[in-house]
Amino acid sequence: MDSPSHVPVLLDRVVALLAPSLQDEGSVMVDATLGLGGHTEAVLTRCALTRVVGIDRDPDALELARQRLAGFGDRFTGVHAVYDELPDLLHEQGLDAVDAVLFDLGVSSMQLDVRERGFAYSEDAPLDMRMDGSTGPTAADVLNTYSAKELTRVLREYGEERYAGRIAAAIVRQREHAPFTTSARLVELLYAEIPAPARRTGGHPAKRTFQALRMEVNDELAVLRRAIPAAIDAIRVGGRVVVESYHSLEDRLVKQAFTAVTRSEAPPDLPVVPEELQPAFRLVTRGAERASADEIATNPRAASVRLRAIERIKDTRGAAA
Repeated sequence: MDSPSHVPVLLDRVVALLAPSLQDEGSVMVDATLGLGGHTEAVLTRCALTRVVGIDRDPDALELARQRLAGFGDRFTGVHAVYDELPDLLHEQGLDAVDAVLFDLGVSSMQLDVRERGFAYSEDAPLDMRMDGSTGPTAADVLNTYSAKELTRVLREYGEERYAGRIAAAIVRQREHAPFTTSARLVELLYAEIPAPARRTGGHPAKRTFQALRMEVNDELAVLRRAIPAAIDAIRVGGRVVVESYHSLEDRLVKQAFTAVTRSEAPPDLPVVPEELQPAFRLVTRGAERASADEIATNPRAASVRLRAIERIKDTRGAAA
């Protein structure tokens, strides 16, 4: 198996956004998407009073992160879980509230760099794509069992693929002769079904389909839809939620959740807003921040990142805060 590596996107900016919430003794951050631990390592290094609870659904990534962060001792705790399990996880850790939650969404180099995981389209590999390889349906299962209508929905919604219906019909046609098992055959189909002019723009023609399959296999949007409100609820006053998104649907979901808790409930013409109508959070970033051209040149994954952050400024958690 290849040795994976990972370059965290917007690392310095992310740590700068988190640091103000992590200056007190006993402060706690949840890294909801631990990966190989790059963000957590930077936080533990630069915020000396903080401890981090790191979550990952990928047991291989979790083990590598534990090895990397072993030198921080009990300042780091790794947990095998999906990040929408945050409320139960905090309860198990004896935490009523935390000071920061970080999400770095999407697929990491941990998955992309290891051929056997089947996330990458550049090499022939089993069509797996599960972030936790011990459970759930694979990408091959999706390709071989979904109807043409269901496949079209997945490719259109999660991959924003113009030729979703055409690709889905071809998949259903071809699997009647033999099931899909590896990525090379799927890539060959995509080259055949996507017209040549379209193949010459927008990156690799398999990119959108592979992204869509990965998001479906791991139920990523549904998990995120549960996890963001849970993270917001878990934050104490002065604490922050920081999210890096790489897909328009993810970013839209995050933006909507953040807007909901930073918007005043008072009528717009009210001269003085009563305390009870003031929002519990404030936006820390103005809109979505992007990576610089220099960072994108050295780390292409940064090209699609959207970074957003909010801070709790009002206690609406009652005694739990």
